[in-house]
Amino acid sequence: MTAPHLTSALDEETARAELYGLIAELFYAPARPDMLAQLRVAPTEAPTAGGFLEEPWRQLVGVTRDMDDLSIQREHDALFGGVGKPEVYVYASHFLTGFLNEKPLAQLRTDLAALGLTRDASTMSETEDHVSYVFEVMRFLVAGDDVAVSNLTQQAKFFGNHVQTWLPAFCDALQANPRARFYGALAELTRAFVSVESQGFDMLS
Repeated sequence: MTAPHLTSALDEETARAELYGLIAELFYAPARPDMLAQLRVAPTEAPTAGGFLEEPWRQLVGVTRDMDDLSIQREHDALFGGVGKPEVYVYASHFLTGFLNEKPLAQLRTDLAALGLTRDASTMSETEDHVSYVFEVMRFLVAGDDVAVSNLTQQAKFFGNHVQTWLPAFCDALQANPRARFYGALAELTRAFVSVESQGFDMLS
């Protein structure tokens, strides 16, 4: 696990896929102890100083070092779990319409079907508009082997329709919550990453 940075084109694609995967896993469930252990020893300086993701990455690693596993796990449960209304919703439909299971979810399912993708209910109990599912789809579109699906055109289309439209608002809501220390830092990294990706896709159009 290394600090996010830009190197060769191949390394950059690998780093993008890994960061999408890391963010997806951290938001989906309380972080595994082995993942937190890796974060605590991760380098915090990119080879070229001043990279846009370097500071939010450093903050996330620093917060992870300051907190113990149980505190981070409890924070996840307090923010996203519990019975009834969570403190912070993690679904696109909520941020786009104010309600769950609305038209954005139906459109997402249509777009996933067009890509030949579907949710595995045995491993993913949440609906497809969960932040972790959306980021896992992006990871697949970056790192998948089928170039007919995993290519920049599909990445840009999916990102514009299902990530860029609501992730900034999700990060705002999370960082406004006083309980969010670890996940506030993760939200800042997520916001910066989405901004970098947005700029990259804008250059393609």
